[in-house]
Amino acid sequence: MRQPCLDIESSFVPAPAPRTVASTRREQRRAGMRDAIHYGARLAGVALGCMVAVSATHAQDAALGRQLAFTCTSCHGTDGVSLGGMPTLAGRDRAYLAQQMRDFRDGKRQATVMHQLSKGFTDPEIDALAAHFAAIKSAPSR
Repeated sequence: MRQPCLDIESSFVPAPAPRTVASTRREQRRAGMRDAIHYGARLAGVALGCMVAVSATHAQDAALGRQLAFTCTSCHGTDGVSLGGMPTLAGRDRAYLAQQMRDFRDGKRQATVMHQLSKGFTDPEIDALAAHFAAIKSAPSR
């Protein structure tokens, strides 16, 4: 005897049980919670990425300020601590240092050498220099 290719009785799938309003609402709340958790995780990932980018930029600015500060050592001393004759830069206010450099560069303040040297610095470089010297913990002598 041959077996039929398709057994109709064994391929029958019963219809799902009717859902109650309570179970549907519970599933909606769960789906909403799941979506909120996924959104929070994505938001945390974006925030973490931004923090890493900012800290990397900050590290680059600090390295730039340290590198540019080598041009200042011959007159203002190592780490901006003058041995006399020139003002100490270490520990000064960041905004004050940046403004003084811009004044030299823009010709608002005259000096024997600084008005020429400062013309080679861009605003971001001046900000990096000011941040570098402001971060050094030393009371200014002048």
